[in-house]
Amino acid sequence: MFVDVQNMFYSAKTLHQSKIEYRKLLEGVLRGRKLVRAIAYVVQKADVDHSSFLEALRRSGYEVKEKELTVREDGTSKGDWKMEIALDAVTLEPKLDCIVLVSGDGDFVPLVQVLNMRGCRTEVVSFAQSTSNELMRACHQFIPIEQDMLFKEEKFVRQQRERRCNGADGREQVPSDCAVDQSS
Repeated sequence: MFVDVQNMFYSAKTLHQSKIEYRKLLEGVLRGRKLVRAIAYVVQKADVDHSSFLEALRRSGYEVKEKELTVREDGTSKGDWKMEIALDAVTLEPKLDCIVLVSGDGDFVPLVQVLNMRGCRTEVVSFAQSTSNELMRACHQFIPIEQDMLFKEEKFVRQQRERRCNGADGREQVPSDCAVDQSS
């Protein structure tokens, strides 16, 4: 199992204002099958402490590979694991019956096609709304990430409520669960 953590983090945050419960994800994907390896590929920002998240991944059964986000002189940044995920998958494929890719990134279509041509079963796990249609068609099975594999952090819940109560969600009327100051 190869997990593109950045892709999943931003998809979960954007689509569901949530984070992925990686232990539940692993259990849901395995469905009683034997796990050979689960590798989580993480890009770190130098100014953010990811140590507790990385330790939680390890406790959940993942091997963690880390790299720092590269910030270029022009201010743009780059940080992805696509090449390394592809190399690891192709290297391990002869020892595996099935490769599970946890990403919705269409850049992985050629990898999935190569794995398929070599006779390896491929499964893609991601959010249907943010997964490349071509990637879904290329794999043997697409498995959507379900709500029970997510959790909402309190700060996401607060931000979502603030947007609703401030009218930032496009509603004309203030929802009934928002406090309204009627003193003026």
